[in-house]
Amino acid sequence: MSAPAHRPARRTGAAVTVDAHHHVWDLSVRDQDWITGDELQPLRRDFTLADLAPEARAAGVGRTVLVQTVTVAEETPEFLTLAAGHDLVAGVVGWTDLTRPDVGDELARLRELPGGAHLKGVRHQVQGEPDPEWLLRPDVRRGLAAVAAAGLVYDLVVLPRQLPACARAAARHPGLTFVLDHLGKPPVASGAREPWESDLRALAALPNTVAKLSGLVTEADPAGWTPADLRPYAETALDAFGPHRLMFGSDWPVCTLAARYGQVLDTARQLTGHLSADESAQVFETTATRVYGL
Repeated sequence: MSAPAHRPARRTGAAVTVDAHHHVWDLSVRDQDWITGDELQPLRRDFTLADLAPEARAAGVGRTVLVQTVTVAEETPEFLTLAAGHDLVAGVVGWTDLTRPDVGDELARLRELPGGAHLKGVRHQVQGEPDPEWLLRPDVRRGLAAVAAAGLVYDLVVLPRQLPACARAAARHPGLTFVLDHLGKPPVASGAREPWESDLRALAALPNTVAKLSGLVTEADPAGWTPADLRPYAETALDAFGPHRLMFGSDWPVCTLAARYGQVLDTARQLTGHLSADESAQVFETTATRVYGL
């Protein structure tokens, strides 16, 4: 994958917004085998940094974190190369097999590649694992320890039923920062709050956990959601984690199933409109900058 370099615009006198969660893919390079069914068909095309950059700049976003999409070893080096060639991408959350005995050596190898300094974290599609306690397996725990030793963070992409295992894993690895993607995918469309809320609060009670205000529009009714539908979940996360442990992410291009890029950012700002200027800056820039070392 390749894209022309662009220098993001900075709004005079305003903090540069960080989008802490987005993806790209090129179907001529690799299929995205998770894009199945009629509802996801709009995503079955290429989405590149050249597509994202104008929308991000127009929305006031100056830096982003590019996040893995598939459990394929070749994707992470490609993303690191993209980050090295494009000023918009400040960090990469990649993938590697946490269960391999030499995972520490593999992380070191990735950091020696072109763009390797952009590697900030690791993620696995835990949401697709049939074992709800996959994170607690001995081989996975060994891998998580290697991620911590490498000074990286671990992104959690999980379903609500997996949140208890996330809390147990975070408690067992106090030296590793766990970043919860999409607030654990709460059941926004149904309006249900429990047990998601209790499990989220249990995770947030651990000091080495952070969450992303991301992915909510696609957990709601994609055709008829309103900010009011998302507000209870955003307010719960703000209360549980606080602005200093919450960061904005667009989840582009998945978000385009329900909203435009700028609309997602505007909605997040609306949901956090009651925060002070300093608290808002934490959600939209400072937390991501600190946690990912951007």
